[in-house]
Amino acid sequence: MSYPKRKLIMVPGPTNISDRVMGAMLKPVINHRGEAFSALLKDVTEKGKYLFQTSHDVVILSSSGTGGVEAAVWNIIKPGDAAVVPVFGEFSERLAEMVEIAGGRAIRVRSEPGSVPSLEAVKKEIEASKALKAVFVVHNETSTGCTVPYLEEVTRAAKKRSAFMIIDAISSLGGYAIPVDRWGVDICITGSQKCLAAPPGLALLSLSNEAVEYVKKYQSPSRYFDLRRQLDYLARGETPFTPAIPLYYALDEALTMLQEERLEKRVERHTRLASRFYQALTGFGLELFAKEEFRSNTVIAALYPKATDDKEFRRSMSDEQDVVIAGGFGNLKGKVFRVGCMGEVNDGYVNRTLSALAVTLHKFGHGVDLQSVLN
Repeated sequence: MSYPKRKLIMVPGPTNISDRVMGAMLKPVINHRGEAFSALLKDVTEKGKYLFQTSHDVVILSSSGTGGVEAAVWNIIKPGDAAVVPVFGEFSERLAEMVEIAGGRAIRVRSEPGSVPSLEAVKKEIEASKALKAVFVVHNETSTGCTVPYLEEVTRAAKKRSAFMIIDAISSLGGYAIPVDRWGVDICITGSQKCLAAPPGLALLSLSNEAVEYVKKYQSPSRYFDLRRQLDYLARGETPFTPAIPLYYALDEALTMLQEERLEKRVERHTRLASRFYQALTGFGLELFAKEEFRSNTVIAALYPKATDDKEFRRSMSDEQDVVIAGGFGNLKGKVFRVGCMGEVNDGYVNRTLSALAVTLHKFGHGVDLQSVLN
């Protein structure tokens, strides 16, 4: 079997992975009911607390980030419950649909493309909604490159209604800091393959004491994503089902690297490099999709110049420049390209990506001055 050529992966996850993290997966497979795995699980969850800035429980699921979101929904929402969900892209719409599949009533607060619903509009629905159980917020919408700037404020509004505050931070945590204990967030979810720069396949959830009390009291209709079961097993150093052991090794190493860099420094790095991308793409004459006040530090979305073929553009980037970027999807398919600015991203990655974009834009008839943005 031949393996794909190694390229620079600049999509909104999975991201480039360091040799240290990749090498960690070569450790021996161990008994997931033995002392060695119990020690590994304890180590990873303790390091996860540093990421979430919490002293409370952190649960790790062998699933994609979406599995973590589904776990939060199915353990909180019961038939008839109402949940406020700001909707401003593909993933926030999916979250609202999950609430409805669980039997809840999703109260969508929508916005114009390239923006997020206003805090005032979200608070209005929180204050007016009957049988309000929770507020679910996608922090960073990877489909549009937009980020919600008012997490702390909307958390306070949810708490005033005694509603659970749940944040999908899959593509943002680590690129942003979300101090869940200080803000009072009940459940925060992230994925291994984004800002943590680990392989895909693990979801991490932080749970407040209130969330733990609730999930232990009410039986979830999901078996695999039953957080009560997860917490019971976690207390004795196990997982209820067979974990993806090599991925735990990788996540452990990735979280060690986060601690070495320090969370605040990683956030600063993501902020600075995102600014470089935005400045450069504007200098290329491209139109950015997200409005300035909502632009993400981890996913940059830009509109293609007119008459640019999306598939051919990205194929040329990948095959000729060895840089992989993402297209749009849903109603943005063929209209935008997206660049991941997360995980191991550094100045060299940014320079290489911008150079590849400049060459490819020129090939497709859109000349740019690369040196003006690299200097």
